[in-house]
Amino acid sequence: MLSEIKEIYLAGGCFWGLDHYLGSIPGVQNTQVGYANGRTEHPSYQDVCHRNTEHAETVKVEYNFSQIDLSHLLSLYFEVIDPVSVNRQGNDVGSQYRTGIYFVDSKDEPVIASMMTKLQQTLKKPIAVEVKPLQNYYPAEDYHQDYLIKNPGGYCHIDLECFERAKGAIVNPEEYSLPSEEEVKRRLSDLEYQVTRQNGTEPAYQNEYYKLFSSGIYVDLVTGEPLFTSADKFDACGWPSFSKPIDPSVIRSKADLTHGMVRQEVRSRVGNIHLGHVFDDGPIESGGLRYCINSAALRFIPKEEMEEKGYGKYLYLVDKG
Repeated sequence: MLSEIKEIYLAGGCFWGLDHYLGSIPGVQNTQVGYANGRTEHPSYQDVCHRNTEHAETVKVEYNFSQIDLSHLLSLYFEVIDPVSVNRQGNDVGSQYRTGIYFVDSKDEPVIASMMTKLQQTLKKPIAVEVKPLQNYYPAEDYHQDYLIKNPGGYCHIDLECFERAKGAIVNPEEYSLPSEEEVKRRLSDLEYQVTRQNGTEPAYQNEYYKLFSSGIYVDLVTGEPLFTSADKFDACGWPSFSKPIDPSVIRSKADLTHGMVRQEVRSRVGNIHLGHVFDDGPIESGGLRYCINSAALRFIPKEEMEEKGYGKYLYLVDKG
């Protein structure tokens, strides 16, 4: 419905890549590249680049707030910018490549301020993202619109993997939080704490979920953030195995060189708990990956309880395919 559509304007370096990235996010209905918050009217690309108009290359984002809210959209935006860089993103240098969040609805300002505060808490340097009401926005020339669709091999400063993550970005990290370490330790059993907080591994074939194939969703034991669904679970070993996460962004991976092996450890996004490892020996038809996960890091929510426990919006994923 038209009444569910809102707009926000985001600047983050060259607008070709940012436009393609933001346009890939579920819930984003339309994007347009343009020039914002400069001092002149109807600037051209040449004006912005060479005549000091003070405009920023900006993406107009129209999104359905019943599908994605502003906090989630901003968290995804933050993932593809360097928030402390001044007038530079990637190889692009100049005030037109500055980062900025420009709003048209004053009710959005507290949400933006809250997200900026949370971001600053993760950084050692001050944030360089400017936050202002939108002024002097003008659409860019036609050849800039949908540039990477028209030119698939065109220049882009954003990592190509980010585009794939954006397509599956359905879980809002702002809906989940990490309790204090004292609370975590109080809530978890000794085994659960050893696995999640001390990178432990539970015994194979002697854990809660390795043989479970009921319909439902698997969430982070500590934060409740959705991680996997039963639709992507398969029988492979003595631990729960999944072909992919519910959303690519909910999983973080890093090299694990312990025990004389070279592996990829996987951890949860919000909770940053140890989950297990990912291997490339999974079903080819499902992408070829096997996420080998400790039951002790998960909590299973049966399909019939998902609505009641706040996971109803993911029901469509549980019995897919």
